[in-house]
Amino acid sequence: MAEPPQPRSSQRMRPAPLLFEPAEAMSDPEHFFDLESLDDPRELLARATELTLAFRAAIDRSVEFQAIAAAQLADPRRFDRLTTADIAERAQWTEDYAKKMIEFGRELLRGEPGAPGSAGPAAGAGPR
Repeated sequence: MAEPPQPRSSQRMRPAPLLFEPAEAMSDPEHFFDLESLDDPRELLARATELTLAFRAAIDRSVEFQAIAAAQLADPRRFDRLTTADIAERAQWTEDYAKKMIEFGRELLRGEPGAPGSAGPAAGAGPR
């Protein structure tokens, strides 16, 4: 008997967690997750790489949640559904991008295996 596919979340690489910076550190424009205090370039590269991977993973997850929310808001079964234009305006997207995000969200909600796990409707593309 074949094992059921693992949930998408368990297949994700888990980069270093993002830590919130204290308020006083955030007021210093030169301060960034304490990277400026690292003297060893090897350590600096390793930590900066961890942060880069964590930010990328956070972006990918955020895009997926945007898509799911857009699909839910556009659901014709909702009495309070929004038009594609309304969703685009709220998310600061073009209508074409909103349509792609709605479809991507529907794929995610259906749990389709072909739905990208780390790239939205246009990999590397931001809001349009």
